[in-house]
Amino acid sequence: MSGNAQALACDAIDRRLLNDFQSGLPLVPRPFAAIADRLGIPESGVIERLRRLTRAGAVSRVGPVFRPRRVGVSTLAAMAVPAERLDEVAALVNGYSEVNHNYEREHEYNLWFVLTAADREQLGRVIDEIARRAGLPVLDLPMLAEYHIDLGFQLQWV
Repeated sequence: MSGNAQALACDAIDRRLLNDFQSGLPLVPRPFAAIADRLGIPESGVIERLRRLTRAGAVSRVGPVFRPRRVGVSTLAAMAVPAERLDEVAALVNGYSEVNHNYEREHEYNLWFVLTAADREQLGRVIDEIARRAGLPVLDLPMLAEYHIDLGFQLQWV
């Protein structure tokens, strides 16, 4: 969680929403209604909570992550971003619907993200646009071997 998310006051419903739905989003026409049923709140309550949690930085993205090479193409990308620009460039990267997730690493290449697009040409256009807008090169690291990594984890509440 970002620094903003750590200061966020979360009630029991927020905590269940953040913990229980990191994966397994219901594949139904109204997934937020299905989540609401499980949480015992109205669908509008789920949507409003997700908006608030996103604004606070506790949620960066709500949506599917597809297995590689099943729908379109994907790549891992990395950027060496000056520390004073990290938040700015991360926000730029997060603005692309093609970005599944991004994270900071303690390395020369300190901003890493996964991009998915319909085809390799679209992927290249997005990479080029991010590099142009950020004024920094993007290292494109296409997958050579497939591994399944569950990105969900049990959150710890203080």
